[in-house]
Amino acid sequence: MSRFGASTASPRAPIVPDALPEVLFDLESEDLHEKVMFADADLSGVFAQSVEFGQVRFRSARLAGATLPKVRLTDCVVERSDWSNLRAENATMERVALSGCRMTGLAWNGGLLRDTTVTDSKLDLTNWRMARFDAVALNGCNLTGADFANADLRGARFTDCDLTGAQFSGATMQGARFERCELAGIGGITSWSGAIVHPDDLIGLSYVLAGALGIVVGS
Repeated sequence: MSRFGASTASPRAPIVPDALPEVLFDLESEDLHEKVMFADADLSGVFAQSVEFGQVRFRSARLAGATLPKVRLTDCVVERSDWSNLRAENATMERVALSGCRMTGLAWNGGLLRDTTVTDSKLDLTNWRMARFDAVALNGCNLTGADFANADLRGARFTDCDLTGAQFSGATMQGARFERCELAGIGGITSWSGAIVHPDDLIGLSYVLAGALGIVVGS
């Protein structure tokens, strides 16, 4: 843990068995799914609350438009899955690795991400309001228009991410790291106190800061 309360360490990898039985599944409230693989499953638009997944691998699994409040994922791997417009308020990811996923419009507001890695995924227009990021790494992700208002980002690291137009109003940023990111048009720049920004990103960020201060940049 850092002195600010959130961990900035590298995320711990999920613990998932090499061989998992592949199953067809449905979802109902308070279901528990453990040590299985969900491949090519389509549960678009399903509603279920307080569902738990433990040591599960999702491969090309569709949860687009589903509503899963308080869902919990622990030691899970998610690959090439479509979770766009999934509503998962007050949900939890712990030791989860996601890669190559489409998650446009996902709502994880009020939730927790701990020891989570997201790589090469589409996360535009996502809602992370009031979520907490603890040892979370986002690499090569499209986060344009994402909403981090009032989120706790002290344990987040963004690398090679497009954050154009993302909103950070009221976010807690001490120790959050940004490297080789596109930061044009971000909102809530006054919340960036204590954030750690790579020198290569400072030029783009300076225009945002100048605009927030009412400074006109001209020749």
